[in-house]
Amino acid sequence: MPRPPNQYWVWFNLESPSHSPNLHFMDDLINITMSYRADSHIFSPYGWLDPNKEEDTFQIPPKTKLVAWAISNWNRHSKRVRYYQELKKFLSVDIYGRQHVPLPRNKLEQTLAQYKFYLAFENSIHEDYITEKLWKNALIYGCVPVVLGPTRKNYERYIPKNSFIHVDDFSTAEELAKYILKLDGDEKAYQQYFSWRSRFHPCRSGPWQTHYCRVCKALKEAPPNKTISKLGEWYK
Repeated sequence: MPRPPNQYWVWFNLESPSHSPNLHFMDDLINITMSYRADSHIFSPYGWLDPNKEEDTFQIPPKTKLVAWAISNWNRHSKRVRYYQELKKFLSVDIYGRQHVPLPRNKLEQTLAQYKFYLAFENSIHEDYITEKLWKNALIYGCVPVVLGPTRKNYERYIPKNSFIHVDDFSTAEELAKYILKLDGDEKAYQQYFSWRSRFHPCRSGPWQTHYCRVCKALKEAPPNKTISKLGEWYK
């Protein structure tokens, strides 16, 4: 379908390239990109940090359990499931979601907040693809995220280096398990992962209206009506 020449078409997508097929159908149609990618025309991240208005003493939620993971898409061939299969040999992880322990949405926060650590494992590995698994399930609920996703350097563009544990920091899953167990026995070292909370607080993307407001602002500042010749080549 041709695009009327006096219209701007915005391509809005929060899925990763691994789950965004057939983009060639939109070649030479789209004017403005809108996604979690920082190089989009309209940057729409899953979450971000805002500075506190004044220095705050963050209260870590009471912890009675060690490691949780909520997952809906259980693909045994995926990197995250394969990593978990190795990790579970050395560390007990409570798994929630489809095919595991049910976790209603209205029980999500009170359940996950009990855990010291949360496995924020992304379903695919791409630059800037850092989803609600980190922002909501871990940071907002007061857990230390153990991340599997893009590089540590990429995460550090958005969150402090002492706010998370990256699986790439360890040569094996066994080493990661030993480190988590060590932190479990050292409350002072564990609490250091929350020291940044005196300066910042995490926010997550709100309702769809939040995204639409970004579009309105961008259209007012939009450059002359140009199209993206190969959307799929850019979004990979």
